[in-house]
Amino acid sequence: MARSLGRLCLGFHRLGTLSSVVSPPSLSSSSGSVRTIFARAMMGLPSFLSQPRDFSLPNSSWGSEMMRLYQQYNSQCEMEMEGGEKQEGPWQRLPSYNRFLKYAPGGVYLSQMIHSKARLFTRNIRNPGATFEYVLFFNSEEQKCVGIFQAGHLLEGPPGHVHGGAIATMIDTVVGAHANILSGPVVTANLNVNYRRLIPLGSTLVIESSLDKKEAKKVFITCKVTSSDGSKLHTDSTALFVSIKISHLLLGS
Repeated sequence: MARSLGRLCLGFHRLGTLSSVVSPPSLSSSSGSVRTIFARAMMGLPSFLSQPRDFSLPNSSWGSEMMRLYQQYNSQCEMEMEGGEKQEGPWQRLPSYNRFLKYAPGGVYLSQMIHSKARLFTRNIRNPGATFEYVLFFNSEEQKCVGIFQAGHLLEGPPGHVHGGAIATMIDTVVGAHANILSGPVVTANLNVNYRRLIPLGSTLVIESSLDKKEAKKVFITCKVTSSDGSKLHTDSTALFVSIKISHLLLGS
């Protein structure tokens, strides 16, 4: 039992320790890009835990604005130099996979039935375009993370508009990914959202996260949600994240 738990801990550590997957030093080192490092971490997982589908790639539900913004940032992930050579650009697309290990508080693993049905919250609908369609990009030089988000029809709150909780979820998703890149595993300690303007269902939004400051185990981040052309401010927010150890998640301590 101890050996089995040890192997599971190791597998989770390889996946969940984002400090080793997308830490700032590795972004500029010879070990490779965010994409490459993430792929290597994936290769280290047992085959039964692998999930090859990348949810941040375009699908048939993406509208023209979603595709335009995706192509805008994705084109800056790899730059073609003189002579046809290519090098990494200022932005890196962050792959998005479902969770690999599911467990309850206290480290007690869920039953196989629940385990097989458990999904990352923002990726739990099989129907493309129905809920959260999004892709994240990170810029190590500017210390920014950008999320392109298309709001599906099942996210309705006020008639014809996106639920405030769904907006907060996407903000937490973007700033949380940003904080993970900067400091490794973190949890949200505080998220303060100012709702400025209603968001119509089906809208494509830009969620821009910027580092404010880091203090020991704390990461302070600011974020704004705007229309796809940047002309309308829908929300502005601040977030505080605290670094944790993977064992705190695994053992519930």
